[in-house]
Amino acid sequence: MHATVEKMIKDSDAPTFFEIMTAMAFLYFMDRQVDLAIVETGLGGRLDSTNVVNPAVVGITSISLDHQNLLGNDLASIAKEKSGVMKAGVPVVTVQQEAPVMRVLRRHASQVNAPFSVTGRDIDFSYRFESSREEGPHTRICVTTPQSRFEHLRVPLPGEHQAINCGLALAMLDKLKALGYAIDDHKAISGLHKVKLLGRMEVLSRDPHIIVDTAHNAASIRALMQAIGQHIPYDSMIVIFGCNNDKDVRGMLQQLQYGADKVIFTRSNSPKAVFPHDLAEMYTEICGKMCQTAMTLREAIRVARQALSREDLICITGSFYLVGQAKQEVQQT
Repeated sequence: MHATVEKMIKDSDAPTFFEIMTAMAFLYFMDRQVDLAIVETGLGGRLDSTNVVNPAVVGITSISLDHQNLLGNDLASIAKEKSGVMKAGVPVVTVQQEAPVMRVLRRHASQVNAPFSVTGRDIDFSYRFESSREEGPHTRICVTTPQSRFEHLRVPLPGEHQAINCGLALAMLDKLKALGYAIDDHKAISGLHKVKLLGRMEVLSRDPHIIVDTAHNAASIRALMQAIGQHIPYDSMIVIFGCNNDKDVRGMLQQLQYGADKVIFTRSNSPKAVFPHDLAEMYTEICGKMCQTAMTLREAIRVARQALSREDLICITGSFYLVGQAKQEVQQT
């Protein structure tokens, strides 16, 4: 593989980092002789480097505005790119989507003759939020498919969006069962209970209470604010926020106001990072609220800690870059 990459570089056709990592992953899967590989697209779908596989089943999660500079400025355009992962005759499962998205997905599935189903409509799916003294706040889901029935499963990840994702995963397992794959429901349930997702409402510290989340578009920021309100008890929340300039910046800032009691804008080390003062100016314009700025994440964390009372929460979000730095910063202090 190294020789191939070197040749491509000499021919002025250098592969991207993601393309190299994708090829390495496929080689690893082959060497390990895996029965099934779960492959997530990196960007869009139609032109993504992962889209060389012939999948057994395709799952499409909730589609929202993201990477508009590459995928298009509206939901229908983005959905068209995402639908490019569909293959002739391969079953597709998705979740409830915005109307423009669903129209595009249905049309493309029909064009390539891919069986198309939606959780909560074609596949019985429901979820509920509850809280108990023993388990604290959590979500439970019920999924009924032609092959299986899963009742009142506790979702290990907080947030309505994660309950929906778990329902999609179980629906995809059902499609694999129908294709003849030996799927054990009890092992699926056991595996679900063990799921951990680093960087998604991940707790870095209990005293002070600091969490990080890699939410980086308006829909995920909205889901984060909602999930924190449902699952984490606190008096006041200080959000440390930084994002890149190729994102829906205004959309994210709009959603912050629905959960943040105080906002400190900062920036990551990414060359695409938006300057804190620009974020603050936009936030005040959109929300009419006061905020603070810090030129470095370290300074932002210091300022947040100084303003913190015992039952308050610090949430650091806005980009993968910022969360990566936050994990290092908090570990060092």
